[in-house]
Amino acid sequence: MKRLSVLVLLSLFSAAPAMAQSCNAVSGDGKPLAGAAKNSFMKKCCEDNAKSAEGKPLAGAAKTSSVNKCMKG
Repeated sequence: MKRLSVLVLLSLFSAAPAMAQSCNAVSGDGKPLAGAAKNSFMKKCCEDNAKSAEGKPLAGAAKTSSVNKCMKG
């Protein structure tokens, strides 16, 4: 089980550039979001885009890792 989780995490990091999604935090009228609105939008966008290389939704530690990396980037 430990090997599987390490394999999943390594494959996630190697495929991350290919899976990069753009989350543009812009309001409906074209103005950039700021503060809590931006954080909320980015978290939702990153969670929605947390998918494996095969396009399947991630879960558990892999999803958390993917969301954290997306929020930093």
